[in-house]
Amino acid sequence: MKELQPINQQVVLDITIAGEQKTASGIIIPDAAKEKPMNAPVVAMSNIENAEIGIGDIVVFKKFSGTEIDFEGRKYLVIPYVDLLAKIVETESI
Repeated sequence: MKELQPINQQVVLDITIAGEQKTASGIIIPDAAKEKPMNAPVVAMSNIENAEIGIGDIVVFKKFSGTEIDFEGRKYLVIPYVDLLAKIVETESI
């Protein structure tokens, strides 16, 4: 089995978009015209000291950062740790 193991303070995010997207009138939107998501789950991390995120966390990242790769049928974004902007967390309302 192969897996992605990032190095040099990189983080791997799963940006696979399930299914094709259509407009209300039924026109299929090609992958090239879709906007890249701005948040994604973390699936792998290099050894980062005092990291504020972990595998499984959903993070928000800079729009034009990282390198998109296809690996075993899924799309991933390999991104520098410093280009992560926030972590999405669930909180209870008061």
